[in-house]
Amino acid sequence: MTVKERMHSRDLYDPGDPEIMKEQLGYLELLYDFNQTRPGEMEKRTELLQKMFAEIGEDCYIEPPFHANWGGHHCHFGKRIYANFNLTLVDDTHIYVGDYTMFGPNVVIASAGHPLDPTLRQMGYQYNAPVHIGKNCWIAAGVLIVPGITIGDNVIIGAGAVVTKDLPDNVIAIGNPFALERTMTTGIISGLGRPIQESTNVIIRNMIQTDAAINPGNSGGPLLDTNGNLKDSGISVASAADVTAMLNEVYGEPEEEGDGD
Repeated sequence: MTVKERMHSRDLYDPGDPEIMKEQLGYLELLYDFNQTRPGEMEKRTELLQKMFAEIGEDCYIEPPFHANWGGHHCHFGKRIYANFNLTLVDDTHIYVGDYTMFGPNVVIASAGHPLDPTLRQMGYQYNAPVHIGKNCWIAAGVLIVPGITIGDNVIIGAGAVVTKDLPDNVIAIGNPFALERTMTTGIISGLGRPIQESTNVIIRNMIQTDAAINPGNSGGPLLDTNGNLKDSGISVASAADVTAMLNEVYGEPEEEGDGD
């Protein structure tokens, strides 16, 4: 087995191998170029990401600075993924991220680890294990995901959580170390084409209403396109009242909070 093959086999290998370091350097040069782009150079950023990543879908946005051991060379991103400042991908082996997933600032996803044996560690050995993150996840600020983890679809991980075990679909995980807070059932906003969790319906409702109220009919905000339509749909939203009516039709009118007994 070659050193390159050992990188992706979970076996120990020497990351300082000259062949590996020579190849790695080329991808780090592209990463440097990406992080030096100006805010208005969006086309240049897109072109660089396509060269840097193993796979990257349409309409992905990564806010510089972005950090990666291999410059994203072992990263596989779906479409419409958003990453805030300081996303760190320790991509010595493969990292997979599904469509529509969002990363808050200072998220770290590590695929590399080091042996517990002090002699082997002193010799510089390393092992790698791939990380899989599903579709439509929200990974909040400061989350750390360790090597070998698999995270399902529609998962929310709260700020600062350290993820050391696999997470199934439709759960919320919070804390350090993380703990499962609850599971979620899934609803669909009619025509939107992507799932919205029941536990976040009120947040989504408020976000869309605010978006529409500030710039009715021509928002261009996170949920409305420049024509005032919900993104990924043909639903026209002319005002906050229209949004409220649409959401009430899909989910029913929100329950009013009681004063208690």
